[in-house]
This record gives sequence, C-alpha cells and structure tokens, in this order.
Amino acid sequence: MTSFKPSDELKQKLYVIIFKSDTKGGKLFDVLLLIVIVFSVLLSMLESIVEYDKQYLIPFHIGEWIITFLFTIEYILRIYCVPNKKKYIFSFYGIIDFLSILPAFISILFSSTRYFSIIRSLRLLRIFRILKLSRYVKESNHLAESIKRSAKKILLFSYFIIIMVTILGAIMYVVESKVNPGFGNIPESVYWAVVTLTMVGYGDITPVTFLGQLIATVIMLLGYSIIAVPTGIVSSEMIRSHRMKDVVCLKCGNQEHDKNAFYCHQCGSRLPVSKSP
Repeated sequence: MTSFKPSDELKQKLYVIIFKSDTKGGKLFDVLLLIVIVFSVLLSMLESIVEYDKQYLIPFHIGEWIITFLFTIEYILRIYCVPNKKKYIFSFYGIIDFLSILPAFISILFSSTRYFSIIRSLRLLRIFRILKLSRYVKESNHLAESIKRSAKKILLFSYFIIIMVTILGAIMYVVESKVNPGFGNIPESVYWAVVTLTMVGYGDITPVTFLGQLIATVIMLLGYSIIAVPTGIVSSEMIRSHRMKDVVCLKCGNQEHDKNAFYCHQCGSRLPVSKSP
C-alpha cells in the first residue's frame, strides 16, 4: 500500500493520476500519453525518410523537442510524486521513460542519435495496464516458462544445426568452388547453407553443378523439418505445463504433478492443496 504524509496531498493526487488507471483522471492521462507516444513513433519513422526529412526538417525538429519536453516533464513528475523513487527509477518502465528522453539531448552533440528516439515505442507496453490486459500477462508468463523449460533442448538442437551447416558449407565449397565464384571460401559457403536451410533463399549465391544442385535440393527439403523441431519442442512443453498441477511436494520438492494427482509420483507423499483455480 502506497503511503503519503498528510502534507503531501499534491503528490498523492499526482500519483493517482500518473500511476493509476482506475480513475477518470488516470485514464485520461494514460490515453493522452499513448497518443503522444504513437505520434512520437510516427514522427521518428517519417524523419528516417530522406525526402521528408529534407522537406520538413524544421517542423520535425520542433515536434521532436515538444515531445521531448512533454516526456521530460512527465518523467520529473513521476519521480516527484512516487514514494519509492529509487524503485521507479531502476524499474523496467522507469528505465524506458528515461531512455525515451535521452536521445534528443544527446543529439545536440551527435545528430545521428536522434533516430534512437524510436525506443519510445517500448512505452506502448503501458497499454497492458491501461486496457486492463493484465490477465494476459499470466499467459505470456506461461509461454516464457515453456520456452525456459525447452532452452536446453533448443540449445542442443542449435548446436547440431551449426555443425550441420558447417559441414554442408564445406562440402559445397569442395563441389562448387572451382566453377562458381559465389563459393569462393568456406565462410561464404556456410552462409549459403544457413540461408538455404532456413528457407530464406536470397538467391545471391546459387549452385551451378549438378551435384551442387542436388545437395541444395536435399538441404531445402531438410529445411522444412528443421523449422518444425523447435516449434514442436516448445509446444510439447506448453501442453505438459497445462497438465501440471501448480504445487510443490513438501517432502521431495518435486514440482511436476498431473492436475488430477493427489500424491507425488516421485516419493508418494500427499500433495498440498493447490492454490490455483
């Protein structure tokens, strides 16, 4: 619970408006903030187009500094009214809020850094809080946990792919290098193998010999199964996670139990009652 001193009535009002979205003032502030963020992102995109940047240089700069001024005032007010200033400053949103105003000031010395203001798009993550999308955070955590559980398998699979493309690249170098300048060395051949195996197919390097084209055909067909493997690993972990009961055995510490289980399959002890619905 956030606590304020009786004399900090202004801070409390500002805190409710800036950090809370369940009040009329808070919702209005958040909606206006999102509009400014979207406008800022669009402005950064337009600035990157050379024709527009030359034609509307002055309006772009004026708009950029107006937005920077608004974000700077907002950042100062957030620090002013939040009770735990250190916690906010070093939080994820606090760092993003600071980085959103930093490029404009650095651009005074280094003009090219003004394009880094596109980082303000990360502030759009606040839409989760504004639109009451926090219930989806649990699902995103579930996905993140499934990926974490799959990390070792995916890492092993990636190691296998690295070995495979290195070998295939070396083979293509031997087969094609004498008649095809595109396979001038093994690194270029490995690059071709990666592009072909991942089904990207830039077409900047292509085999010309019959054996090289045959190997390329095999690699392309292999690419379909290669793409399916990581997806299958993560999917299986997600399915297994959905079947798991969110409890920990008090005796052995095992966390993997079927949702209908009443006893630990590892030590046989009775499981505590799950707190999840």
